[in-house]
Amino acid sequence: MNQADAEYADSYDDVSMYELSNAREQELLDKQTECTFMWTTKAHEPVGVIMNFVFNEGAFWVTCTRRRKRVSAVEARPRVALAISSRGTNIGISQAVTYKGDAEVLEDDATKAWFYPTLAAKVRPASVDAQTAFAGHLDTPGRVVIRIAPDTRIGFDSEAMFKDSPAGPTTTQV
Repeated sequence: MNQADAEYADSYDDVSMYELSNAREQELLDKQTECTFMWTTKAHEPVGVIMNFVFNEGAFWVTCTRRRKRVSAVEARPRVALAISSRGTNIGISQAVTYKGDAEVLEDDATKAWFYPTLAAKVRPASVDAQTAFAGHLDTPGRVVIRIAPDTRIGFDSEAMFKDSPAGPTTTQV
């Protein structure tokens, strides 16, 4: 059954029809500041952390210090994933997108020079002074930038799923 065949879905066993549109995905990437960044350990166990991100030129960019275990893990096993949810934003009930791709650890000054202020502007939009302070906080010895080039995308829009459904929320949740 596809979405056009019923007023609402009576089972959520297959939610693949509730694809996140390109426009809603772009709004999510513009408004959300955090993602769950995931990689595998030496023992091939999955692990993930919440990180601030920037989406720029078709890639995701995150930062941490080189001493974080994720850096050596990414260098050894560059295949990673990240997930982004609309929770905490003002764009409606749950929208989410997961990406898989290859990561690269960067340490060059040119990358840091554009990335730190760009990330600071995204996570501290209300104050130029706060942006400057945040970018300065990031600019420390041993810090790296990780670039994730996505090649697989899984998007989901629960607002579409719950449209006209008695199981849907009665108010917009954030």
